[in-house]
Amino acid sequence: MSKKGVLVTGGAGYIGSHTLRQLGEAGEQVVTLDNLSTGFREAVLYGELIEGNTGDKALVSQILHDHNIESVLHFAAHTIVPESVSNPLKYYGNNTCATRNLLACCQEAGVKHFIFSSTAAVYGMPEADKAWEDTATAPINPYGTSKLMSEWMLRDLSAVTDLKHVVLRYFNVAGSDPEGRIGQSTAKATLLTKVACEAALGKRESVAIFGTDYPTPDGTGIRDYIHVEDLAAAHLCALDYLRNGGESTTLNCGYGHGYSVREVLDAVERANGKPLNIREEARRAGDPPQLIAGADRIHKVLGWEPQYDNLDTIVRTSLAWERKLQSKSTQ
Repeated sequence: MSKKGVLVTGGAGYIGSHTLRQLGEAGEQVVTLDNLSTGFREAVLYGELIEGNTGDKALVSQILHDHNIESVLHFAAHTIVPESVSNPLKYYGNNTCATRNLLACCQEAGVKHFIFSSTAAVYGMPEADKAWEDTATAPINPYGTSKLMSEWMLRDLSAVTDLKHVVLRYFNVAGSDPEGRIGQSTAKATLLTKVACEAALGKRESVAIFGTDYPTPDGTGIRDYIHVEDLAAAHLCALDYLRNGGESTTLNCGYGHGYSVREVLDAVERANGKPLNIREEARRAGDPPQLIAGADRIHKVLGWEPQYDNLDTIVRTSLAWERKLQSKSTQ
């Protein structure tokens, strides 16, 4: 029997490509399924890239069979919160219905391990400053709801089959590969660190602070920013955990502490050596003052130890990647 394969859906995207690279470096037999709607062919550094959709049952079944897939890491999803509000069926179609089809194929093929990219958006606006895995789920937008529905499907399927899963709930992902091979390349990105780095290099006229009157030390919202390399490593830890007989579980992915919007912008100014053009805007609806991961469980269950828990490191790698993208665009 040949070595068991690992399918990475959305492996050409931001988080998927970093995880795929780490899997490849670890010697895993990887294959990527991505429709390249937001991903990039050149970001797939290991294994075969198959262009297609996770909702295509015939294609997915063929991949699972041809590549002897035992484990699936499912990143493929739409992720823009405001778009999910204006076009909810797009999100339920791709994030929920396509995941249902993928799970059906996994069940038929006897896939043993499933690692799912979820989000802190499933918590909505928790009353406490930290969200723990047992905090009530109450998403306030279709993006968060579409992910929570997928969590429920995984829970119910695992209860009656041999499939074991790990749900990873991401907090604010930032940073890029420290060696500059891949990074956050999404056009019209909404993630603060990328937006600020684009503004620092003149790709945007300014960067906005939405809300300066929150009950926080400097009045701006506080979030738990996790470096993409540490997040990718958590997926490899989760895969080892399942292969070693671990039970299905749900884990937060964050550092357990946060930085304010102003602190992030200050770090970008330090890294770039010049001030940003900052606009102060009103609060956005649905933005909690503070959202930090209760992150104890992931350390205990997976033995995960982050290597990049430093705001300046996060920003420095983000800015280096933006400079690389800028130099490519001017060549």
